[in-house]
Amino acid sequence: MGDLPASARAIIIGGGIIGCSTAYHLAKLGWKDVILLERGKLTSGSTWHAAGLVGQLRTSANITQLLKYSVELYNRLEAETGLATGWKMNGGLRLACNNERMTEIRRQATTAHSFGLEMHLLSPKEAQDLWPIMDIGDLVGAAFLPTDGQANPADISQSLAKGARMNGVRIFEETAVTGIEVAKGRAVAVMTDKGRIAADVIVNCAGQWARELGALAGVNVPLQSVQHQYIVTEAMAGVPKNLPTLRDPDRLIYFKEEVGGLVMGGYEHNPIPWLPGPKPSRGDRFALPGDFAFQLLENDWDHFGQLMEQALIRVPALEKAGVKQMINGPESFTPDGNFILGEAPEVRNFYVGAGFNAFGIASGGGAGRALAEWVAGGEPPMDLWPVDIRRFGSVHRDRNWVLTRTLEAYAHHYSMAWPHEELESVRPVRVSPLYQKLKDQGAVFGWKLGWERPNWFAPQGVEPRDVYSYGRQNWFEHVGSEHRCARERVVLIDQTSFAKFMLVGRDAEAALSWIAANDVAKKPGSIVYTQMLNQRGGIECDLTVTRVADDAYYIVTGTGYATHDFHWIATHIPAGLDARLIDVSSAYGVLSLMGPKARDVLAAVTDADVSNAAFPFGMAREIAVAGAMVRALRVTYVGELGWELHIPVESMVAVYDALWAAGGKHGIANAGYRAIESLRLEKFYRAWSSDITPDHSPLEAGMGWAVKLRKNTPFLGREALVAQVEKGGAQKKLPKLLACFTVDDPAIVLLGRETIFRNGRQCGWLASGGYGYTLETNIGIGYVRDPENGVSPEDVLSGTYELEIACERYPAKVSLQPLYDPKMERVKG
Repeated sequence: MGDLPASARAIIIGGGIIGCSTAYHLAKLGWKDVILLERGKLTSGSTWHAAGLVGQLRTSANITQLLKYSVELYNRLEAETGLATGWKMNGGLRLACNNERMTEIRRQATTAHSFGLEMHLLSPKEAQDLWPIMDIGDLVGAAFLPTDGQANPADISQSLAKGARMNGVRIFEETAVTGIEVAKGRAVAVMTDKGRIAADVIVNCAGQWARELGALAGVNVPLQSVQHQYIVTEAMAGVPKNLPTLRDPDRLIYFKEEVGGLVMGGYEHNPIPWLPGPKPSRGDRFALPGDFAFQLLENDWDHFGQLMEQALIRVPALEKAGVKQMINGPESFTPDGNFILGEAPEVRNFYVGAGFNAFGIASGGGAGRALAEWVAGGEPPMDLWPVDIRRFGSVHRDRNWVLTRTLEAYAHHYSMAWPHEELESVRPVRVSPLYQKLKDQGAVFGWKLGWERPNWFAPQGVEPRDVYSYGRQNWFEHVGSEHRCARERVVLIDQTSFAKFMLVGRDAEAALSWIAANDVAKKPGSIVYTQMLNQRGGIECDLTVTRVADDAYYIVTGTGYATHDFHWIATHIPAGLDARLIDVSSAYGVLSLMGPKARDVLAAVTDADVSNAAFPFGMAREIAVAGAMVRALRVTYVGELGWELHIPVESMVAVYDALWAAGGKHGIANAGYRAIESLRLEKFYRAWSSDITPDHSPLEAGMGWAVKLRKNTPFLGREALVAQVEKGGAQKKLPKLLACFTVDDPAIVLLGRETIFRNGRQCGWLASGGYGYTLETNIGIGYVRDPENGVSPEDVLSGTYELEIACERYPAKVSLQPLYDPKMERVKG
């Protein structure tokens, strides 16, 4: 399409469905001077051979909304552009062949109801009425989503491309990108085989090649191409045009109708990566050929046989059906099965939309819109944490690690989605100095951003491993023992995996005062719990800040948020200020000493005065323990007297041994992260990414006390909070309010995403759920919502509540205060 321009406002690289959708939506937002570059022809990478099933339900409300938007877009796109899309809203069936899978489906149905998605439970016969050619001899039940469907991937992409052109986007095919120019930490230009193009924003939608393209800018995009096979049959009797899509996860297979026949594929437990072989010049076994356009891989019938065997059981008529074609096309998958969106943490103005795990067509419309809005607004338009590129860390730079973990994630695609399940491959990577010592004491570890963290401790004689189920899992009573020890005696918790930063410089206070919602202008030794807000007043970070000097702050945040929070803080330091952010996570281990006997234990190992008068809550001190200088922070996330002890890593073992010896007479015990979860639920402490997110303000989360609105100090997000207060009026109404719920029935298990009913009407869903061992009850946390009329505290407390759990309703009680609060210390949340 003519000569390349010398510059553009935005350059999108990659002409698959995500690139075309992002271009379409940027243009719809009014962006002019947008160009899309495609090395081959549009859709020539993996889009053209995608199977095209469009399902909507995910475990995240916002990701589900993105997929719902895809359906809305596909419903209207042909009328808008005049190009057929092959879109059919023929619904989707999900089968269950055993009781555990049926329980999973029942919980999925409740999740769908929570997120406003229609989903119906069916008997085996009702499912067969919708899909007459399947055998139902082994079925326990099924679910039907009437708004799911299927599409022709290439046609939808071409229609999006036409819509983009209609709104001014210029598309250049057969234009290869050879380099990304970065200056002063910002992407500023794209080098192509036809010349250089300067740009304000560059968007990497290069599909399987997104990792290599990102590397040109110094950006890591952790994905791996995997061979994905399916067959297309000749026309078959009994296959109508409106046959729903079908997913049979117990048999690892899926089906859709195509030209009177069936498409059948699946997700085998032994996937094969696409590793074309090293380039002679680079020796890189992961390098993909640049000229792989509209091509397929060699068919592997032996490997596909395991899926065919299962398909013949479900659809016996397949045995006599002619196979028109087998497709073996590589598709990009990620280590956690979620796609990748957002601004790269390494380089400003460089965005990524890639790694769609074989549901790129379902995601295409919504993901393209979200990425376009992210580009236009400079921050995510909503909570997109499950797909945010900043969920990755240093471990994801190792291509061999990514390969192995991605294959494990692929193999789990249709496996049971057990609560609390941990992936097992390529572990351990990052461990505390106490790892082996705790393992010898029965620690069962979980994994987060490369770190091994003790989830619970198996007593002597109990096998230290998780046994998964939808009921009470095998660790339930043992976590209860750890919980009670924290409430009644004293525990040690290894929290070395915390992310830890130093903000230093002459203007550190001014910089942090702008980024933090709470007042951080405190004297050295003070600890401040604070959120950091976006322009909408939503919570982007939730952390503690300790002032250690006039020009230095020590910042502690959650393990999984290390990349995200570092990027948020570093990119929001106002220009011209002398303030530098340094990651010191690996320099310090952390031992949390918690419980009513914590002071007795700490006093026995240090000469420092740790009395309440000398060491009050919310303060930090440097104290000597076992020959080490320890930064002791008097805070707690379990609601008991306690300290976080931040210890030079080389002294971790010595300090642990000293505390353990001193705590012997007080009944000290190890505790893990599952006990922390139970303890914090009883105290109604919030957790970022579940209870509080970029979609929720501190006011809605009941944390207005941690915001400096009464001071005149400006801070990021202040205007949005002021507007929220003014709109709420004298009744203090807000669009939603966070509340705590209890369900006494011991037979049920709360996991989160259960539907909340107030006075018989749906009003939200649980963000998190678990069990409180002190109170001996099930506890959930979720927002009571009424965006139109607003919600006041009085409204919340005046209602009668029920929770829908696995499609059954149970009476619930509500509270806006901590459930367990015997005059203990108030801290985080």
